[in-house]
Amino acid sequence: MKRQALDNRFIFQSLMAIFGLRKRRFHRITDNLRRGQPPPILTMNITVLDLSAYLGLTAVAAITLNMLLGVMMAFRYSPVRNWPHRRFNYFRLHNQTGYIALGASILHPLALLLNKSPKFRVFDLIYPVHSPQQPLENTMGAIAFYVVAIMVVTSYFRIQLGRRVWKAFHFSVYLGAVALFWHSLFTDPDLKGAPVDWLDGGKLFVEACAAIILVAIVLRAGYAKKKSRTPRQISQQTAP
Repeated sequence: MKRQALDNRFIFQSLMAIFGLRKRRFHRITDNLRRGQPPPILTMNITVLDLSAYLGLTAVAAITLNMLLGVMMAFRYSPVRNWPHRRFNYFRLHNQTGYIALGASILHPLALLLNKSPKFRVFDLIYPVHSPQQPLENTMGAIAFYVVAIMVVTSYFRIQLGRRVWKAFHFSVYLGAVALFWHSLFTDPDLKGAPVDWLDGGKLFVEACAAIILVAIVLRAGYAKKKSRTPRQISQQTAP
């Protein structure tokens, strides 16, 4: 019994050490919880710019996943033969991530209309060439949004458009990805024109997504090149 109490005390002290809590501070937090007061981390105020930044990162994540699923489809990836070794409709997930990317891309600039300084107008969001802050970066963001919108709409009407026309529009996602990552990397989240902090958490996330997409593009290009060579080699071997 005594040994169990010592073990519990050791675990308690270890947890406090891990989370950087002193005994007095820990009891103060628990007392506040008993009174119905939330801990400080839950009372943090999220600004309009924070909300816009989170929506932008959501769009980046959705586009990254969308393009990875597109590469899997190009490779004829089979989730039954490979991981996760079960039937999985990743074509549907591919479409859903496109809708999520479009929704986040719409809400991301709309949140700026609630910002007090600098003040953005609807026209600044639609045509941000003369926006109050970082017009070049915002223009790249607008290009990314328009490309994503075209990609989603044409995918919805892909049967009516025909495969060739739809595919021509669909490959514009690479142009949209370049514009999206440019906007995400070079835009100051505080809209103060500060130099890019490449070690910022949000920037590191975007950098990781950009690296993943770059690798996927290289693999897809290599696969397409190899696939185009195969019929040519077969025709040369069978030629008299």
